[in-house]
Amino acid sequence: MPSAPALGIFLAAAFFEIAGCFAFWAWLRLGKSIGWLCPGIICLTIFAWMLTLAPSDAAGRAYAAYGGVYIAASLLWLWVVERQQPDRWDLAGAAVCILGAAIILLAPRTA
Repeated sequence: MPSAPALGIFLAAAFFEIAGCFAFWAWLRLGKSIGWLCPGIICLTIFAWMLTLAPSDAAGRAYAAYGGVYIAASLLWLWVVERQQPDRWDLAGAAVCILGAAIILLAPRTA
């Protein structure tokens, strides 16, 4: 499991990324008004800023570790917002991704 500060950053980033992308989805796929784009763009901007706060010296490593948290958060969005319960395969896949994120973020590295 990623460290508590990193997990908080990644969870916040995931919320803003998913919310921002969902705003575009709602506009293009659900027929919502174009007004959904303004909060979507704001959310995506906050998401990008949040990732710069990740405790990593390399952007690619931070993005890779974030990916595991994003997958789990996406399934939570599926369940809470879209009212579709993730199945056991969704949950197993998310668990593997979280483990991978933890390995990437917390592995001891030499300089």
